[in-house]
Amino acid sequence: MENQKIYLNKISFASNSKKAKKRVGRGIGSGFGKTSGRGHKGQKSRSGGFHKIGFEGGQMPLHRRLPKRGFTAPFGKYTAQVRLSEIDKLELDGEENITPALLKKLGLVSLLTRRVKVFLSGTITKPANLEGIAVTPKVKEAIEAVGGSVKILIHDDEEKKQGTKK
Repeated sequence: MENQKIYLNKISFASNSKKAKKRVGRGIGSGFGKTSGRGHKGQKSRSGGFHKIGFEGGQMPLHRRLPKRGFTAPFGKYTAQVRLSEIDKLELDGEENITPALLKKLGLVSLLTRRVKVFLSGTITKPANLEGIAVTPKVKEAIEAVGGSVKILIHDDEEKKQGTKK
């Protein structure tokens, strides 16, 4: 086999690797003559005779009988969640404030992010000054316990809820 020459006109497919397509309507002997494997009468025997997916013959379809569930959060892709342990791992100069812009620059949150929230997962060992970042109550306690600070900027919608104006 090794030293045999290969000719382009001698190359062929392996046996049974190419299956012939089903040729319907070619007589009784083919097994798919006359009705071409579609049976007699009815919607499925006609050309174009298939209903849409989920159609149940006029009965109210299952996908319309069941109640709607869930929702898509309107600000989901603009809100980022950061663990407390991730804040602790940041290599920052002593008094530098941690802002959403800084987290974007460091690649910790997406560039689309408009709102960042820190939640309690892990521990914090060094002081951190958060500015303009939302935190959970336990995170605020943890940061202040190690000598850090949290300064949350109030957004316009929160002012409207509180009934105050600038």
